[in-house]
Amino acid sequence: MITTFQRRIRDNRKQELENLLKSGFVAILGRPNAGKSTLLNALIGEKVAIVSAKPQTTRNRIAGVVEVPARKGIHPAAQIVFVDTPGVHRPGSHLDRRMLQEVYEALETRDVVLLLMDATRKVQLEAAVVESQVPESGPGAPEESTAPKRERTNWASEDEFLFGLIRKLDCPVFLLLTKIDLVPKDHLLPLIDTLTRQFNFAQIIPVSARKRDGLDVLVRKIVDALPVGERYYPKEQYTDQPQRFMVAELIRESILVETGEEVPYAAAVVIERFEEPPPFVPRKKGAVPARSPLTRIAAAIYCERDGQKAILIGKGGAKLKEIGTGARRQIESLLGTRVYLELHVIVEPNWRESKSFVESLDWRNQLERLAGDQITEKHLGDEE
Repeated sequence: MITTFQRRIRDNRKQELENLLKSGFVAILGRPNAGKSTLLNALIGEKVAIVSAKPQTTRNRIAGVVEVPARKGIHPAAQIVFVDTPGVHRPGSHLDRRMLQEVYEALETRDVVLLLMDATRKVQLEAAVVESQVPESGPGAPEESTAPKRERTNWASEDEFLFGLIRKLDCPVFLLLTKIDLVPKDHLLPLIDTLTRQFNFAQIIPVSARKRDGLDVLVRKIVDALPVGERYYPKEQYTDQPQRFMVAELIRESILVETGEEVPYAAAVVIERFEEPPPFVPRKKGAVPARSPLTRIAAAIYCERDGQKAILIGKGGAKLKEIGTGARRQIESLLGTRVYLELHVIVEPNWRESKSFVESLDWRNQLERLAGDQITEKHLGDEE
C-alpha cells in the first residue's frame, strides 16, 4: 500500500522529470558539399543556411535552434543549438583561413560533434607517399644508384585533416553518412568499416536530409548525449543570424545559382541599406485592403576583377536582373513583405587576401559597426 509520503515523493519525482531540460551545442563538421547546410535546414524546418551544388558555399558559423518536446518514457524536453560550419578544405587565401577559423571556434564550445561524410564520394584516408631519391647504402652499391624512400606528409588529404580535428576532441562524436538515398545499401558497410578504423564514434547514423531518413533517430541520440541545462535562446527563436545577414546570404545564393566558373567564389555581398516598413495597422472592417508592407534593401556585390564584374552585370544588365529577381523572391518569403531590392557591383581587387575586408564581412562585426554608428548619430543629434 502506497503511503501519502511515498505518493508525494513519486509526484515530486514526476514533476522534476517533466521540468527537466537538456540543452547544448552541436557542431556540424565535414568536407565541402557533405550536406551540412541541407541537414541543418531539414532539422530546423526553416531555411537558415543557403544551399548550392558548388563547394565552399558556407563561409560563417550559422546556428539553428531546435526545440525538442519531451517524449514520455523516452527523453525529456531539450533545446539543441546546431552550429553549421564551413566545409573543411585546404586554405588557399585569407578568406579560406578565416573560414577554417570559424570551424575551430565552433569546436571550442560544443557538447556533441556531428561528422558528416558524403556516402557518394570516395574517402581518401591513405597517407600520401612522397618518393624522394636518396643514395643506396651498403657495400657494393653503385655510386650513382638511387632508391625510393617513403615519407609521410603532414596530412596527405583533407579527409585525414578532418579526422585530425576530431581526434583532439573530448566529447561524443557522431558519424553521419549523408545522401544515403543516392547509393546502394551494400556500399555503406565497407565505408563504415573504413571510417570506424579511424575513430571510435559514439554513434553511426546513416541519414538522408532530403528524404528526412534517420533524422528522428539522430535527434533522439543527440538529446541522450546532451547535459541538463538552461535554454540558450528563447523558444520562438530558430537562428542567431540577424535578418540583414540572411538577406545578404540569399543574394549570394542567387549569385551561386546564376553564375559559374570562378565568379561565385570571388563574390561577397554587403547590405548597405535596410529600411523596414512601419508597423502594420489593421484597417477597419469593410475598408479596401492595404497593400502588403514594403522593405527597401540596397546591397553591394563585391568581386575581384573587371571581367567578373562584367559577368555579374551581363549584357544590358540582364544577369544582375536575374540575380536580383531570384534573390527578391527568397527575401520576400523570409521577411513576409514586398521587397524593393537594389543591387550594384564593385570591384575590390584581391579582396579574399585582405584581412580587414574579410573580417568586415562577418555579420558579428557588421552589427558592432551598426551599433557604433547609431550611438554616434544619437550623440550628434543630442548636441544639436
